Amino acid sequence: MKSLSIEGRITMGTRFTRRQFLAGVGASATYLALMNTVGCDPRKSTSRVRLLPGASSTSPNDVWAFRTRPDLGPPVVEIAKKAHGDTAPGYIFVSPDEGDAAQGGALIVDDRGQVVWFHHTQRRAMDLKVQDYRGKPVLTWGEMGGEYVIFDCSSSEIARLHAGNGYNGDHHEFLITPQDTALITIYDPAPWDLTPVGGPKESVATQGIIQELDIETGDVLFEWHSLDHVGLEETYARPGEHHDLRGIDYFHINSIDVDHDNNLLISARQTSTVYKIDRTTGEIIWRLCGKKSDFEMGPGTRFAYQHDARRQPDGTITIFDNGTTVFDNGYPESVEESRAIVLDLDEERMCATLVREYTHPDKQYADAAGNMQVLPNGNAFIGWGRALTLSEFSKDGELLFDARLPTGNKSYRAFRFPWSAHPNDRPAAVAERTSEDEVRVYASWNGATEVATWEVLAGPRPDQLEFLDSVPRNGFETDMLVQSSRPYLAVRARDSSGELLGASSPIKPL
Repeated sequence: MKSLSIEGRITMGTRFTRRQFLAGVGASATYLALMNTVGCDPRKSTSRVRLLPGASSTSPNDVWAFRTRPDLGPPVVEIAKKAHGDTAPGYIFVSPDEGDAAQGGALIVDDRGQVVWFHHTQRRAMDLKVQDYRGKPVLTWGEMGGEYVIFDCSSSEIARLHAGNGYNGDHHEFLITPQDTALITIYDPAPWDLTPVGGPKESVATQGIIQELDIETGDVLFEWHSLDHVGLEETYARPGEHHDLRGIDYFHINSIDVDHDNNLLISARQTSTVYKIDRTTGEIIWRLCGKKSDFEMGPGTRFAYQHDARRQPDGTITIFDNGTTVFDNGYPESVEESRAIVLDLDEERMCATLVREYTHPDKQYADAAGNMQVLPNGNAFIGWGRALTLSEFSKDGELLFDARLPTGNKSYRAFRFPWSAHPNDRPAAVAERTSEDEVRVYASWNGATEVATWEVLAGPRPDQLEFLDSVPRNGFETDMLVQSSRPYLAVRARDSSGELLGASSPIKPL
């Protein structure tokens, strides 16, 4: 049994309007014929195409394997608790790391764990999410090595940023502001006297730097250095505790958010503190938690080694608390589980109150990473960081959805977002002839979110194909058994209203 890949592509980076794309601008005459083939009324079908249970398969290493896209091998996201009517709409966004068998990159899956879109990256991708840029939703992520990437809904890269002023960017945050600028993090090892924290006089302190960049030009609009405002006495880190790092990683910035008054909120893991920063002067307005908290921390509000501090529309602040408690000796000590917390801050009386917390029934513990996203319906979506679990809870804390990446992987943050995309390449297909008058056909279209049905066409020549039948889309890769002895076949994608979205190149199965 042989197979022939027939994926055809329009050159990446070419821009078409939807009308131009459907009219076939830049495409071949054969493609135009496929997009305009007559005789495609499904009512004339003679049931010559049958949907099979599923073409997508996984290897023993929990890796997806696709006949139509053998170049893609993301890890399987296992669904432990199925979504139901109370979960928010949208897909799951996660950035798995490269594994022994699985590829790393930017991954979108649906509530069944089926791949919707996967983009393999050579360097580890972090923080895949949907943001708004120039009034339109875009996909963004950071890559190890200090690059920040923006893709549009056609799966085309529209921007790639780097830190300015000679610094190397860091992957912990890439936030597009309402002004269409980018806030990024930088880790900078600076020569520093560590004697105040028990280290050598001539050593290095790794500080956190914030830069705000003009996305179009890359110009630095704002820059903030932690060592100018936060002393070593605030850290819980010790010199030499990281064997692969000289000196001390005293700050470890891991999130930036724009507050309601346009100032900045930043989270620093090693000081166990959230700082509010004046966006004009860089001065610290207040500290939340840590050794120098300006707030009285009420019962259950203390956190340590935290991630992802975000101001919410109702004024509360959400934080992923990695699961440590500060004891009287002044150093955080690990406990059994992580949690996501919602805090109310009274900035007149300077006191913090715990509004609610989210814990997992299986006591997930993440020694690093993690995030909490408040969804439009009030649910909370939580990425449990190194614990590899992704969960959605009701506002009251009921677990509504639960999924997990394979053991041995890494995850930084995870999200749920609505997303609609129409890639600027063409559907991919593979044909395997099983008998003289029967062909097994596989169809997929990486990233195309609107495909509802696949049509199969057959004929004596590539430009003489007639409609045979259609089947519902079934996951990333749809498996069809086709009754046809014709030497050429092709597949076409339609949305739920019947609009034609795209067509593959013709197949001549062997």
